[in-house]
Amino acid sequence: MDFEDIRPYTNLEFKAAYLRLLEDRRFQEAIAMFLPDYSVRQFQEDLGKFNTVEEVQCDLDKRFVDVFIAQSSKGVTLSGIENINEDEAYMFIGNHRDITFDPALLEYYFFVENRNTSRIAVGDNLYSTPSLNEIAKLNKMIKVKRTGTMREKLENSYTLAAYIQQSLFEENESVWIAQRDGRTKDGNDFTKHGLVKMITLGNEQNLMETIRRMKITPVTVSYEYEPCDKLKARELAISEHSVYHKQPGEDFNSIKQGIFGQKGRMSLTIGTPIISELDNIPEELSNNEKINEVCKLIDKQIYKDYTLYPNNYIAHDLMHQDETYREYYSDAEKTSFEQYLQRNSQIPDVPEEKMRENLLKIYATPVDNHYKTISEVN
Repeated sequence: MDFEDIRPYTNLEFKAAYLRLLEDRRFQEAIAMFLPDYSVRQFQEDLGKFNTVEEVQCDLDKRFVDVFIAQSSKGVTLSGIENINEDEAYMFIGNHRDITFDPALLEYYFFVENRNTSRIAVGDNLYSTPSLNEIAKLNKMIKVKRTGTMREKLENSYTLAAYIQQSLFEENESVWIAQRDGRTKDGNDFTKHGLVKMITLGNEQNLMETIRRMKITPVTVSYEYEPCDKLKARELAISEHSVYHKQPGEDFNSIKQGIFGQKGRMSLTIGTPIISELDNIPEELSNNEKINEVCKLIDKQIYKDYTLYPNNYIAHDLMHQDETYREYYSDAEKTSFEQYLQRNSQIPDVPEEKMRENLLKIYATPVDNHYKTISEVN
């Protein structure tokens, strides 16, 4: 198949691409703003010593992510790297809370552990400008085409599946993809059936063996404060009464908000590859039923590994008007979160009460999912 339009740059192409990007005024400004001790000229000199995309990522990209983490959060907790082997490829499937930081935190984990980074499947809406297109392809991103006729979408899905399978099985390159197309708006992280079906396209006759070879590994990201929660709550409210249409530039604004919006504490956990659990899925089930069972296995790890912060417990108690989880937060934390809710509930086109309700869902829902999963496991 022809993957030219969706693949990232190779180790033979990245230097020329960076030289083009360095001519972009906005990229020059970004280096000057966020890396004041690292000039464009210094990067141009360093570019000569890099031989692979990963080497640049672990140097330049890590510098940027270090700054973004420092400016927009209280730090990140990383765990689970011991669950994967350094010389094997994995199909990482992550919960989807933020366009940029969800995969960025996984790659950051690889930076600090000196591991090879993964390829990242992201929607074509992130390729909205020539410079973003260059940045995406330089960071091992795979373009997920979401527009077109039904036939074109099906063809695009087969092409994407083939490239993902080539990455995993032939090139030994791990791939990250979100568990659904579109961020969760109500705090309910669930894996879309169509996502697992898509990545296995072309292997319907040996579905379970293909899934086994993929070594599907759930990745869970948690934010104390979701940087785009206000935007999500508004979209959820408007969607209740009409079809929500994105405005021009909305995706780009979400990218900026995701990077620079305050997140408090963050955590990322790499789960365990789903392999042995597949033996418990009955052979007599249909392929669709088997995929449903795989989705449940992914969700179970994500719910179990989700980090609950005081905000989550406070939101749950406020939503249910009780004090079930009172031991997990202080009076000061509750007051602070209530003030946060009040500030973010006041927008012109959605009633304050509806915004508050939707914001509470974002933070309270993971509590129910987590404890339900824990009780089932035990």
